[in-house]
This record gives sequence, C-alpha cells and structure tokens, in this order.
Amino acid sequence: MSLLRARPATTPAMLDVWSDAAALGHALAFEAALAGAEARHGLVGEAEARAIAATCSSIRIDPAALAEEAALAGTLAIPLVARLRAAVGGDAASHVHRGATSQDLADTVMMQQVRAAAALIQADTHRIAEALGRTARAEAAHPAMGRTLLQDAMPIGFGLRVAQWRAGIAGAAARLAREVEAGAVLQFGGAVGSRAGLNGRGAAVARDLAAALALPPAPPWHARRGGVAAIGTAVAILIGACAKMARDVALMAQNGIGEAREPAVTGRGGSSAMAHKRNPTACQIALSAATRAPGLAAGLLAGLPAEGERGLGGWQAEAPALADLFLLAAGAADAMAGVAEGLEIDGAAIARNLPLDRSPADIGESVALVDALLGVGD
Repeated sequence: MSLLRARPATTPAMLDVWSDAAALGHALAFEAALAGAEARHGLVGEAEARAIAATCSSIRIDPAALAEEAALAGTLAIPLVARLRAAVGGDAASHVHRGATSQDLADTVMMQQVRAAAALIQADTHRIAEALGRTARAEAAHPAMGRTLLQDAMPIGFGLRVAQWRAGIAGAAARLAREVEAGAVLQFGGAVGSRAGLNGRGAAVARDLAAALALPPAPPWHARRGGVAAIGTAVAILIGACAKMARDVALMAQNGIGEAREPAVTGRGGSSAMAHKRNPTACQIALSAATRAPGLAAGLLAGLPAEGERGLGGWQAEAPALADLFLLAAGAADAMAGVAEGLEIDGAAIARNLPLDRSPADIGESVALVDALLGVGD
C-alpha cells in the first residue's frame, strides 16, 4: 500500500487494521483455532492440534512472497496452508485446514478486520456526537440565516443546524453498529457449504471456532453476500453523513459568509502559493471520501448475485472495497471529530448575515427541535 496515497485519507490505526500483518495474524489464528476446536470434538488428535497451534505462533512468512503466490493461486489460503503443512510436518500436516475451504479463511479474516475497524469508527463518531451535542445546546437559540438551494431563506437557531449534523452522523454510526453485529460473523462451511467430512460435528466445531475468534457463530453464508453489502453500504452512509457536516462548514467558512470555520491546526489548511489562505482541509478529507464511497458501495452490491454455492469474482472483490471504505470512513470521522471539537463560530458574522428587517428573528421551534434531535443515535 502506498502511504503517500493512503495516509492523507485515513488514520494510522485504520491502516494497521487492514495491514498485511493483521491479515496474516488473523489467518494464522483461524488455522490454530480450527485445529483446537476439531481436537475438542475428536476430529484431530490433541498432539496434532498443539503442533499446528505452535507452528501458527512461530512461523514467519514474508507477505510479499505470499502475495506473489496468492496472485497465482487466486486466494491467500492456498499458499498459506501449503506453507503451514510443510512447517508442521509429520502426521499433523494432514490435519491443517481440515474441513475448511479458502473462502472460510478469507471471509473470517475479513470479518475480524471489519469488527476491529468498526470499533475505531465508533470511537471517533462518539467524539463527534459529544462535541456537536454541546455546541447544539449552546447555540440552540442563536438566530442565524437558514439557507435553501444555496440561497438565504429564513432564520433558524444555529444550534439546529449543528443538531442536524449530529443526528445524521450518530444515526449512521448506530446503523453501522447494527449491521456489523448482524453480518460480521464466522464463515465455516467447507468446500460447498455443507460442512462435509466432519462426522456430523461441524456445528459444534463452528461454535468453538467462533468463540476462539470472538465472532458470532453462523450457518455458512458463502453465496449470501447481503451482510457484506449491508456493512459496506452502512459505512458509505456514515461517510456521507460526515461529509454533510463538512460541506456546511466549508460553505460557512467562505469569504463573505464567515460564520464558522475549522479550528486552526499547525500544518493544516495552508497554501503552497498563497500564504494568506486558510483552507478547510479537514472538510476536504470528508468530502473526498464521500466522492469515492458510492462507487465502492456499488461494487459490493454488484456482488450479490453469487453463482451456486460459491461465486466467482464477486466475493473476491469485497475485501479490498470494504478496506477502502473503512479507511475513508476513518479519515472522515477523525477529521470531523477535530472540527466538531474545535469549531470556531463567529457570532458577529452570523448577526451580519441576518436580514435587517427581521428583528428579533423568528427561529420557529428550533430550540425544541434541538432537544428532539439530540436523542438520535443514543
């Protein structure tokens, strides 16, 4: 991954979640946990399971070399399992990956990464909700110009605009949490999703495997990709909600309006050619993410009509798309958390932009609506 391209759009913590090291760690944990679960149900000997687990803990694999092999094999699991079997050796080698298929490994790794990624996103959206909630309450009765179709319209409470930002982001975060809880589950079904070759103990093995990997157990879902699409779509909606706030802040920061702007941060918002400028570059991160997200989400939706018991081409496209969506969401949420926590509001500019013939301004039920909106997502 090119850091010069990826890092400006995301956070170091999210890059770690989707790193080669993290993927390999999850893959090896899957193989060790599988052997252990099968040993508990008499499908693998205890000594063999210990040998497999020890090898998974000690083996060192060059991600670049493995990637070259995976490019030919079509999946990470094939070269990884081959290396494990060679390293384990003896009778235990034949028990590596027993009853599993490459998609079991790939999907389970992806869902472990999804859960870790979602936890990071939730932390930043909580920061946004807390900060915007404080601002919305403080500014609920502050008259400001409301705008429709990019034109001045009628006054509202400034806090109502802020509360709407918060409601959109908090609601999207809650939706993402629900979809992750429902869809980020264990995949374990074997070659055609029937759990063949496990002597009727596949469900019990799956329960133990899920527990070891801290994932909910589930029936095989190889060709049912709705959970993946729902998670990805929820991430895209969250990105859009962050970008809604970013769009409004960027518009209010324009010369001639000047009602609000991003906090001043050393190294952010300057210009290489115009020293006088203060560009809304945190908002830029969220808006750029919102430009890219719809195409990524559409790609996940395109993979829903999977062929037969395991599809060709559709599910293989999901992990890169999900990774990109979460990377973008992390950048957008982190950037807008900083804006929310340090938003600069210019009361004089807000007053200047109100119509002179409406004093005092009628802001309708803005204060009551702020109170109502602050409950969204809680």
